[in-house]
Amino acid sequence: MRRWLPYPLLSAALATAWLLLNESLAAGHILLGLVFGLGGGLLLARLQAPRGRLRRPAAAVELVLLVLEDIVRSNIAVAGIVLSPATRQRVAGFLSMPLELRHPGGLAVLACIITATPGTSWARYDAARNIVTIHVLDLADEEEWIRTFKQRYERRLREIFE
Repeated sequence: MRRWLPYPLLSAALATAWLLLNESLAAGHILLGLVFGLGGGLLLARLQAPRGRLRRPAAAVELVLLVLEDIVRSNIAVAGIVLSPATRQRVAGFLSMPLELRHPGGLAVLACIITATPGTSWARYDAARNIVTIHVLDLADEEEWIRTFKQRYERRLREIFE
């Protein structure tokens, strides 16, 4: 039963939402609601990451605090760029960075960190070559940026996940 109905409450909620949105209890809508409900539950079951073990909880806490600090600093820096654009010529650009991190959970956390930090965004990931492409609002020194990124984030993520 769990195989075909891994999330029964979610499936029931999706089927009910379908019927409420269509304002109909016709047989066709009931059937479509059941299909969407079952399909949604099965899709969610396939998306669930495999269970893992947090290797170094202290490193995870350290990483969270570091990311929060960097988000505040980046907000201030981006505000400075936006509010005083004539002070210095800024160069935005794409940065391709080779990674050592390969754990899917670690890569997901890395994508969240990059996207949550103002002035940067995750643009692409090449799984075959393990290279992430990032857009940086103020890309002054590419090598320094890569070195700092690897030391601050990737090293800690590898401690936590690998």
